[in-house]
Amino acid sequence: MLIIPPGSGIVHQVNLEYLARVVFQDAKKDGAVRMLYPDSVVGTDSHTTMINGLGVVGWGVGGIEAEAVMLGQAISMLLPEVIGYKLVGKLSPLVTSTDLVLTITKHLRQIGVVGKFVEFFGPGVSELSIADRATISNMCPEYGATVGYFPVDKNALEYLRQTNRAEEKVRVIEAYLKATDQLRDFGNAEQDPVFTQIVELDLASVVTSVSGPKRPHDRVSVSEMKQDFRECLTNKVGFKGFAVPEAELAAEGTFSWTDGKTYSLKHGSVVIAAITSCTNTSNPSVMLGAGLLAKKAVEAGLKVAPYIKTSLSPGSGVVTYYLKESGVIPALEELGFNVVGYGCMTCIGNSGPLDDNVANTIEKNNLVCCGVLSGNRNFEGRIHPNTRANYLASPLLVIAYALAGTVDIDFEKQPIGTRPDGSAVFLRDIWPTRQEIQAVEKQHVIPAMFRDVYEKVELGSPAWQGLNAPTGKLYPWDGASTYIKRPPFFEGMTRDLPTIGNIVNARALLNLGDSVTTDHISPAGSIARNSPAARFLSDRGLTPRDFNSYGSRRGNDDIMARGTFANIRLVNKLVPRPGPRTLHIPSGEEMDVFDCAQRYAGEGTPLIALVGKDYGSGSSRDWAAKGPYLLGIRAVIAESYERIHRSNLVGMGIVPLQYLAGENAESLGLTGQETFSIAIPANCKPHERITVSTDGGKQFEVIARFDTEVDLEYFRNGGILNYMIRKMID
Repeated sequence: MLIIPPGSGIVHQVNLEYLARVVFQDAKKDGAVRMLYPDSVVGTDSHTTMINGLGVVGWGVGGIEAEAVMLGQAISMLLPEVIGYKLVGKLSPLVTSTDLVLTITKHLRQIGVVGKFVEFFGPGVSELSIADRATISNMCPEYGATVGYFPVDKNALEYLRQTNRAEEKVRVIEAYLKATDQLRDFGNAEQDPVFTQIVELDLASVVTSVSGPKRPHDRVSVSEMKQDFRECLTNKVGFKGFAVPEAELAAEGTFSWTDGKTYSLKHGSVVIAAITSCTNTSNPSVMLGAGLLAKKAVEAGLKVAPYIKTSLSPGSGVVTYYLKESGVIPALEELGFNVVGYGCMTCIGNSGPLDDNVANTIEKNNLVCCGVLSGNRNFEGRIHPNTRANYLASPLLVIAYALAGTVDIDFEKQPIGTRPDGSAVFLRDIWPTRQEIQAVEKQHVIPAMFRDVYEKVELGSPAWQGLNAPTGKLYPWDGASTYIKRPPFFEGMTRDLPTIGNIVNARALLNLGDSVTTDHISPAGSIARNSPAARFLSDRGLTPRDFNSYGSRRGNDDIMARGTFANIRLVNKLVPRPGPRTLHIPSGEEMDVFDCAQRYAGEGTPLIALVGKDYGSGSSRDWAAKGPYLLGIRAVIAESYERIHRSNLVGMGIVPLQYLAGENAESLGLTGQETFSIAIPANCKPHERITVSTDGGKQFEVIARFDTEVDLEYFRNGGILNYMIRKMID
């Protein structure tokens, strides 16, 4: 077992660069190879799929399921369909792997691949580096598949050598894969497998792109960005709309900065620009491309406005190493892109606060300001409370939009800035070609870097080395800690199975729409000062500067329960405005979601949630199931579920129900203000139809989304962890 300390990099990138074996070599005591078998991985993060780019089958599961695996439980799943995604042609020298992955993400979301495997094949795959492939595989959760797999080929073997894997091991891997017909030649169509379905993409059709303003699969070509953003401003509120009134389109606010200058913000102004997240920071082509762009920008005399919050958070120490060796770090720092650490930062909402002058100007003028980041996800409220529009982009475009200071720009027609002599600089003047980037990569990304970084990765920082670990078999809970608390999930648990009963006269705690993400359900970002979680911490003597984030307090159920459905952009149809609020139906009183759930609990009222399509998309966040469980939610009725979240709900004993095809709350005339009774058979079967009745006399059937008998066994036990405890003590 290897333990990689925190601060060493993003785990998916460390896995790609260091941990992954591709083929496991089980050795005897004398060191001789006893058995060879393919590498695989199950991770507690949805982006575990990144390793698929190196030919390793792996996918993410929820923390609840992973905890059961650690206790010895096997993972079960339905046999998936396998979609063949054929790549042909070559990328334009001016586009990046980020542009490609955003194109694929939109395409596969349109096709619908939730719960399916996607395997990439065709001659175009040979045109992609392993880092390019890993970028595509990393975004697998955003297009909804279980895996996005690239079989091993000669390029993968060369990557192992480049990242300092031992030559003898690489030779064994190659011999094993050849002997078992697993080493692929993407130019040989005779090796192509038989797929459930085949779709195709010509790489030459890919154009420079971003995705947003609220979802990863809403791709926009950069050439259409200005028009698209302006349309989003006036569109009705939705994934592509903010409903800004015509009279407020020209809204503008000014503020003074510490340099003595006055700056202005408008709709579209960029206030956060971050090169972040494992999606792109694993890829030398886009990271070095960003560095070369920065270097050319500095040489042209361009600057980034000082109020824009800029950052660079590489996925591993190797990235910093080759950025330094290639000489681009000074230019990146000149533009404000200093290395701020290694890990998930802005992409998960850890950008830190904006300057008060900036935040106040945005709020006072009700501006739609923007974040631009090289991350995976841009769901509402995830990146920052003050950036209502957020766009995913390549590291190069992150710098470009930071230089421009706005997304309301047509780079083809408008200059990105001016030289000191007043002459215009266009983005095309400073944009590096793929050939320029590859030349620098070939010179500076070498095996010695990976050796130097990873030979000491297990040491960690002095702070890590100085930690005192408690002794003994039982964890010594600190009752005063606001970070780590003994969880309540097993209180009152008995050896005997609980009785499965019907859900009678339940109230809908929330009535939500489509694409409600785990960030809407259980945000990981900062704790708002007026939230139930903030009140809880204040009562314990903490000041706002010490509140920290929900992500940092995942070990405390008191905080996390109060943070459930605490996203400031949550749209709940029971209340008139977005926010973490709902309606206590018997009294008609609007209140915070947590407070409402507490009142219902005091009244002995069971709860459900009504939701739309793709419920639980985004991060594999176990608290998105644990939190609703603690609020008293017994069942969810949705149009469809993301794979990991459905599994997490089952793992917490929450019943995942699905409307029949073509039906939803609106078509059935449900407002969410009814009472609901759900007849759950004691011997319920996978995908059995069960009946829901309301106090208004409506009856409708739903599908019980227990997909396997194992799911039902977990449910009968009250959850997967309860099942494991009973199994261990029997």
